[in-house]
Amino acid sequence: MKVLQNSSLKPYNSFGIDVKAERFVSVSSLEELKSVLMGNYAEELFVLGGGSNMLLTKDITATVLHINLKGIKVVQETEDFVYIQANAGENWHEFVLWTLAHDYGGLENLSLIPGNIGSSPIQNIGAYGVELKDHFVSCEAIDIQTIEMMNFNAEECDFGYRNSIFKNKVKGKYIITSVTFKLSKKNHQLYTNYGSINEALEESGITNPSIQDVSNAVIRIRQQKLPDPRELGNSGSFFKNPVISAGAFQELQKEYPEMPHYKISENEFKIPGGWLIDRAGFKGFREGDAGVHKNQALVLVNYGTATGKEILNLAKKIQVKIQSQFKIALEPEVNIF
Repeated sequence: MKVLQNSSLKPYNSFGIDVKAERFVSVSSLEELKSVLMGNYAEELFVLGGGSNMLLTKDITATVLHINLKGIKVVQETEDFVYIQANAGENWHEFVLWTLAHDYGGLENLSLIPGNIGSSPIQNIGAYGVELKDHFVSCEAIDIQTIEMMNFNAEECDFGYRNSIFKNKVKGKYIITSVTFKLSKKNHQLYTNYGSINEALEESGITNPSIQDVSNAVIRIRQQKLPDPRELGNSGSFFKNPVISAGAFQELQKEYPEMPHYKISENEFKIPGGWLIDRAGFKGFREGDAGVHKNQALVLVNYGTATGKEILNLAKKIQVKIQSQFKIALEPEVNIF
């Protein structure tokens, strides 16, 4: 167990924001985690995983608890499927690569998403037509107050678009310690029609793609559109793609007939947030070291020394403009502290 005082959190958040933790504790086993929980009241803890879905705007006075639990194992297997349990501290993309190396299908569209396993159910991460919930079986979590281990199945997690029970009803009450996935061993079902996956495959001359081919295509697309957090501070998509009513969509389409959209139901349409931000003139916009990425307007970036407050102020400016121009409320996807 690693314990530090007055420690910078810059290496532990993908925005690269240099705020301080008065006390930083990193645990690599359940025993260490339980020991920390027994010695601290819940309200005195700030739980930190991969730091990929957060914006830190101030120093953290609570004890920062870094979840560094490692390990991947097969817990059950049938002729067609395999059940994999991955611990919370495993890097998400490295886990996806591990599944591909074993020819287990299902997560290939989620390649190169930043963050760790433990935060993936909280956000119900998704990309290119696939969401975590599509292959989620259950997760183990520890009750911060009672230190009891709990198990949540998919229904109990109440997954929604970039949402789960861990972001609302039981927010702050549990720490996820592991996640179990159900993946295919053969006859993999591929999802290549979303976004430009098919186009990327065609450019590579691939007509009968494997799960590895799909992953490579997704990685190539993401690398072209999205900045690497190791090179340019960011947290991926800062805002959710908004979902609007059919009536609101029809009104907007009169003024913007070229507006891209995805029909969710008879009454709801999803509009790409990046298109809205781009159309509002913010793509490539920069204020000091806080900016909007030049290739993907949904991504806010830290060009070097931006503070969390400066990035938050830029986000609020974008929200005001989108509300004024399109009558759409952009909701942050990242957690803001």
